Amino acid sequence: MYSVVGCSDCQHLWVVEGRPETTQCPRCRTRHRFEKLKAFAETDSSEAAARVRGSMLADRADEGEFVDPAEIDPDEVGMSDEAYLSAAGLDAEAATAAGERATEGGGSRSRRQVVLDALADLEEPTADAVREYAAEAGVPESYVERALEKLRQAGEVTESDGVYRTL
Repeated sequence: MYSVVGCSDCQHLWVVEGRPETTQCPRCRTRHRFEKLKAFAETDSSEAAARVRGSMLADRADEGEFVDPAEIDPDEVGMSDEAYLSAAGLDAEAATAAGERATEGGGSRSRRQVVLDALADLEEPTADAVREYAAEAGVPESYVERALEKLRQAGEVTESDGVYRTL
């Protein structure tokens, strides 16, 4: 047995299976004693109860009384992002471009990560090649020297004939 019931606090309609002692409104989270709730319809299948609930919501919407927020397309309501940004005094095109730039690069890397990336990306990662790679990312040469030495001492890289390899 399935019942279509309504919340006395927020007027939300939902379907309840069986006859539980209490049930909770999915919208406002108010707990109700089932026997005190008004059952608008009782059916043998959940599909039939869902159809009854949908019909009741449609009737409410036609009367202008109620529209279920779950059934509203957010893209069709309210102002567009561009209108909102313009109303806030911001350049919508500049904000869109900044958002695209932020998601393209994958974020910033630490100086250590730049050195590790150089070791992974370069075909022959010599100290000079790693310094050049890191300089393009804005990492100072002095840091590259210290980082390579620390990585070597920690056993994370090895250096043979001037070429570094990660272990």
